[in-house]
Order: sequence, then C-alpha cells, then structure tokens
Amino acid sequence: MFQALELSLDLVRSLRRPVERLRVRDRSLSEQIRRRASSISLNLAEGRRRSGRDRVHHWRIAAGSAEEVRTALRVALAWGDLPSAEVSEALQLLDRLLAITWRLTQ
Repeated sequence: MFQALELSLDLVRSLRRPVERLRVRDRSLSEQIRRRASSISLNLAEGRRRSGRDRVHHWRIAAGSAEEVRTALRVALAWGDLPSAEVSEALQLLDRLLAITWRLTQ
C-alpha cells in the first residue's frame, strides 16, 4: 500500500462537503480545489509507476497541488466562505501529505 496515495484519497473524501458548500459562494475556487485535489492522487499514482527523475517530477507536481489546495482552503477561510471546523481534517491531511511528498522528492 502506498501511504501517500491512500492519504490523498482520504483528503478527497474529507473535501466533499466543504467543496459542495463552497460551490455556492465561490464556484471557481471550489472547482480549483476539486481539480487540484484530484491531481494530487493522480500524480502520486503515476509517479509510483515511473522511475528516476520522471518519478520525482510527478511527486513534485503532487506536492505543488497539495500546497495549492491548502492555500485555496485558507483563502476560503479568510473570505469567511467556509467554517474552520469543516476544513480542519483536510488541512491536517494536507500537512501529512506535504511532509511525505517532501521526503519522496529529496
């Protein structure tokens, strides 16, 4: 089992409700979060099947997408579009994912 991929799927599940709620207030930001969260999982999976620098490249893209999702959630919080309790699990998962992807890319 690839722990990073499993965490990314947990992240997607944790984002279902917040993204749905955000869609009413900021459709563009909700779609961005959805695309980037999917990109995390897809790039982790693709990188897993690659080798060398190509593998690391996909894992770096996954890390960049994770950072983008984290920032998008912080923006939604700053605008008051989402309650912090609703995204706390996702933010914790993102911190774990970013730590793992950092180790994978070093």
